[in-house]
Amino acid sequence: MPTLQELFHNDENFPRLVADTQALVDSELANKGGISGTAVKAAYKAVTAFAPGYYQETLSGMLPDMLAQLQPYWADFGASGGADFGDYLAKRGDEVSESLLSVTDNMAQLSGRAAVVKAYQMVRGGAGKNIEAALPALGAMVQKYA
Repeated sequence: MPTLQELFHNDENFPRLVADTQALVDSELANKGGISGTAVKAAYKAVTAFAPGYYQETLSGMLPDMLAQLQPYWADFGASGGADFGDYLAKRGDEVSESLLSVTDNMAQLSGRAAVVKAYQMVRGGAGKNIEAALPALGAMVQKYA
């Protein structure tokens, strides 16, 4: 089974992954409601409105680190002979979401953009639960390239 880096670190699949990831985020946000959904949508709007292209550039920049965080799960999934990577991730939801959040936590820590950091801090507390909800779709998205 190829590694996630082998699957995505190329000129053909990486742009597709960026587009698919953005579509996944948009879809997940569209389904959020309530107070926490409003906060996440406000943070997303702040980030996407910050500067033209900033969101896509940031997404492209963080995906390699996200793939690196997912790689151990992908390898274990392959070794286990599993059929559904999304289900595999969902069964390890808390652990996987914290692995992925380590990337965004690091980015926020290194960011010099106060508005972006503030928006991130507003939603960080509930981010794990939001990521866990998206893991089945994330796994399916990754697996379609395998």
